[in-house]
Amino acid sequence: MKRRTLTVLLASIALFVVAIPVFAHHSFAAAYDTTNPITVKGVIVQVRLENPHSWFFLDVKGADGKLERWSFEAGTPSGMIRNGFKANMIKAGTEVTIKGYHARDLTQKVGMLNELVTADGKVYGSFGPQQGPGAQ
Repeated sequence: MKRRTLTVLLASIALFVVAIPVFAHHSFAAAYDTTNPITVKGVIVQVRLENPHSWFFLDVKGADGKLERWSFEAGTPSGMIRNGFKANMIKAGTEVTIKGYHARDLTQKVGMLNELVTADGKVYGSFGPQQGPGAQ
């Protein structure tokens, strides 16, 4: 009986440990208002392809003329790389227009990237290029 109890206890602990990452992952819908699309035009400051999601940081001129730092969350780095996107494709200083969805907290300058368009017309989506080699 003791052996069975110990086996059940160890199995329960193992299942709990394996399930923790599932509970930790968030939903885009929980963080971003998909009924509130936004378009932001600015200059790329940094692109980070880091787990669990990629980020695009840009400086945007506000209505008062002051620069505001916006950040846009995108797809997983592996998904973007698999679809042909590389970290050095969009360098700091590149002027872009981002279409996406604002964070539910409207005081934050944060959004979810749906589409990024460079000044020369190249289009990238949340998981990489939308046209040409590697397009989805």
